Amino acid sequence: MFKKVLIAEDHEVRNLGVVNTLAELQIQNFDFVNYCDDALQKIKTAATNNVSYDLLITDLSFDKDHIDQKINSGQKLIEEAKKIQPNLKVIAFSIEKKPKIINDLFKTHNINGFVSKGRNDGKDLRNTIRKVFSGEVVIPQEILNSIRNNSFEFTEYDVTLIELLAKGWKQSEIEKFFKENKITPDSRSAIEKRLNDLRFELGAKNNIELIVICKDIGII
Repeated sequence: MFKKVLIAEDHEVRNLGVVNTLAELQIQNFDFVNYCDDALQKIKTAATNNVSYDLLITDLSFDKDHIDQKINSGQKLIEEAKKIQPNLKVIAFSIEKKPKIINDLFKTHNINGFVSKGRNDGKDLRNTIRKVFSGEVVIPQEILNSIRNNSFEFTEYDVTLIELLAKGWKQSEIEKFFKENKITPDSRSAIEKRLNDLRFELGAKNNIELIVICKDIGII
């Protein structure tokens, strides 16, 4: 089992839940911090002293307060931690539900497991820690199903188009913006065709429903 664990979580009550889970797994050497900057510093210090952490358990969102922080998200913490310790095992422990955001954690940040905060999160976290220790990559089944059901690949062009549409821009305004910024294809007919394709792929009846779906799955 993991010998040394770092917990990054800004809510003390949730910290206690994680600590209880570690105790059940007989993991006695752990630290917890409320800020990402502090977490990164601990990872740096531990690596320098050859007493590196085996596992990082981190939330994704951290509330801002009066203390200035350079790092204010779990994603950025994971990115910076991996630069210091590439082999560090990471479990994200979050209320995040958007499939694309969670999928990006595995594809871009190479995390080892994701646990949704909720009613049975203690049991889920315990099982995930065991599986990650055994070398598995753990994605919750409901998230895996959502990723599979929304496997359509969005391009940078698509994301920009939907973001502008969500801001209330008319297609004529989007056309002008694309031309000015050399985003192609930039013709009105090409924009209309792409929106038709996106609505078809996602099963949206209109642009409003398209925007709602894209927000739900974390595209925008």
